[in-house]
Amino acid sequence: MNEIPTAGGGAARSPLGTEIVSRINQLGAISETSEHLARIFLSPEHRVAADLIMCWMKDAGMAAHLDAIGNVCGRYEGGRPGLPCLMLGSHYDTVRDAGKWDGPLGVITAIACVADLNRRGVRLPFAIEIVGFADEEGVRFASTLLGSRAIADTFDQSVLDARDANGLTMREAMVQFGLDPSGISAAARKRGDLHAYVELHIEQGPVLEQQNLPVGVVTAISGATRLAANLAGMAGHAGTVPMALRRDALAGAAECIVAVEQFCAADGAGLVGTIGVINAMPGATNVIPGRVYFTLDIRAPEDQHRKQAVAAIVQRIEAIAERRDLSLQIDVTHENRTVPCAPWLKAQMADAVAAEGYGVFELPSGAGHDGMAMIDIADVAMLFVRCRGGISHNPAEHVEPADADAGARVLLRFIEHFRPPEAAKA
Repeated sequence: MNEIPTAGGGAARSPLGTEIVSRINQLGAISETSEHLARIFLSPEHRVAADLIMCWMKDAGMAAHLDAIGNVCGRYEGGRPGLPCLMLGSHYDTVRDAGKWDGPLGVITAIACVADLNRRGVRLPFAIEIVGFADEEGVRFASTLLGSRAIADTFDQSVLDARDANGLTMREAMVQFGLDPSGISAAARKRGDLHAYVELHIEQGPVLEQQNLPVGVVTAISGATRLAANLAGMAGHAGTVPMALRRDALAGAAECIVAVEQFCAADGAGLVGTIGVINAMPGATNVIPGRVYFTLDIRAPEDQHRKQAVAAIVQRIEAIAERRDLSLQIDVTHENRTVPCAPWLKAQMADAVAAEGYGVFELPSGAGHDGMAMIDIADVAMLFVRCRGGISHNPAEHVEPADADAGARVLLRFIEHFRPPEAAKA
């Protein structure tokens, strides 16, 4: 395969970005409506997308199949059949009114890399497996990472009884899709089957754009704590209750929200905090709000730091409620651990980035990914690709073809120079 010099001083293989962008557009056209992109788990569009991805895998020289949960799985054998694999992948489901790149870029880029190896007749001392995970977003049954949890053998069977907005259970939807709900355990893999799990994904944030870099090496997938807070004061007439005598729950919530923002902004160690929902009651223009509900989402690259921050934030909210004579109920509704990217994998990814002529920049992922499930059976690593404006989960989501190509070339170099853990640690 011909190599051409790059402006960064490295060597670039023949462009892969054009083919990747073409396939992103093909997959992006598979949607429940033409007005907005929506490809929801176990929907008819989901099945059409799965069949197309399987065709691409086979064209790339892989054996491909749909597993028991609806993951699209392809395998490219190594120097001899049956070797442990380097697993690559991402998800092919979407949120509603989605962008084209979140998830599919990782699947399509991995396929392009294997196709390049196959064209050159290259076989490596390990197999390569690519997985298009069936459900990462959790839109339909309010439970995320279903595809990767099945492979990691941590799938919660109770989710099969969860119902979608139309009252259909996941069990029923699987049967309609052509899958056997009783066979989900057949998708599970063992730790010895994989050398590692590696995912290429759009950044979903503005940091790489700010750094003027096409790619970045992920340090960890940040853990998250979500809380629900209820503040109760006293509703009253907007014109008759003096300011000094009010127990305004909304004013108290506003102070809490500013306190969260200020605390996280002063942290300097990757802590982020978001109030995503707020509901004031009774919700009338001329009534002092007597009750307010709001949510908090707190994330950090290290679990201990996040837990300490959550405790400190809760203390501040409690102090505000006490000073304003408001009652407070605050509950944890969700907690996910931080998933660190393995140092030995990060080092190899950084080597690939540098060899392609780019500056090595490390950053955490504030968004969740399938690696959060895959960590139970393998070390994980991620490569981020710059996205315009940091916009994601939105039709404006966009990756420049040159950046898609840069990500593919880095991933391909990583694959070709990949050393399994025993060799990497020697």
